[in-house]
Amino acid sequence: MKWSAVMAAALLGLALQGAHAGRSCEARPPNAANVQRAMTLAETTARRLDANGAQVVVLARAGQDLGKYGLRWSHLGWAYRDTSAGRPVWRVVHKLNQCGSDTAALYRQGLGEFFLDDLHEYAAGVAIPTAEVQARMLPLLKDNARVAQLHTRAYNMVAYPWAQTYQQSNQWAIETLALAMDGVAWSRSAAQTWLRAKGYEPTTLRIDAFTRLGARVSAANVAFDDHPSSKRFSDRIETVTVDSVFAWLERSRLAAPMMVVQ
Repeated sequence: MKWSAVMAAALLGLALQGAHAGRSCEARPPNAANVQRAMTLAETTARRLDANGAQVVVLARAGQDLGKYGLRWSHLGWAYRDTSAGRPVWRVVHKLNQCGSDTAALYRQGLGEFFLDDLHEYAAGVAIPTAEVQARMLPLLKDNARVAQLHTRAYNMVAYPWAQTYQQSNQWAIETLALAMDGVAWSRSAAQTWLRAKGYEPTTLRIDAFTRLGARVSAANVAFDDHPSSKRFSDRIETVTVDSVFAWLERSRLAAPMMVVQ
């Protein structure tokens, strides 16, 4: 396909997108230069994934500047090699907040769509799971019913990792991993028990009361009422971040160290 055709398709796809990772859907024309950078990143990522022979990877993007929290990545999904149409292509299953609202849905997209989010940094974080993890995740990711089994529509950007009131995007990803790896994790509570047993540790964000109040009043996709009072009132907000997931996957030997694609 010629580059002009790819660009046109990408621009159309961006214009029609109705969800972002925790951000509002502002009515603005797509930036052609950013679309080109996203498509280039998608192509480079696809080549790297094809070269390593993996069937399933954890894929992250840097959609927002989270440097003040010591974080690089903002959002992750599960990417898998899809051969159903003959020619292999990479698909990404991930959870997206719907235009800054308090709800979210699951999406199955190509790499180009995944990176079309007006990124803060045009880079991808990739962690290649063990052969066992890939073997368990691949059939689940292809099954619409199973991939949505632990999905909770109520969205909170800073959802507490050990509660079930809300669910944010990265939280869905690791709870779904628990579903695949543990034969008895048929509920979110059971999945969280598995994650605790495997040593997952969320990120603790320092967010003061004034900031929490402002966020709660101005943003429908931010809530703190699912966090324990003892932690909330001491300004300690725990949540699932991409950086903490990458660190845990390596520490628990569920995946190789994260690599950066640029």
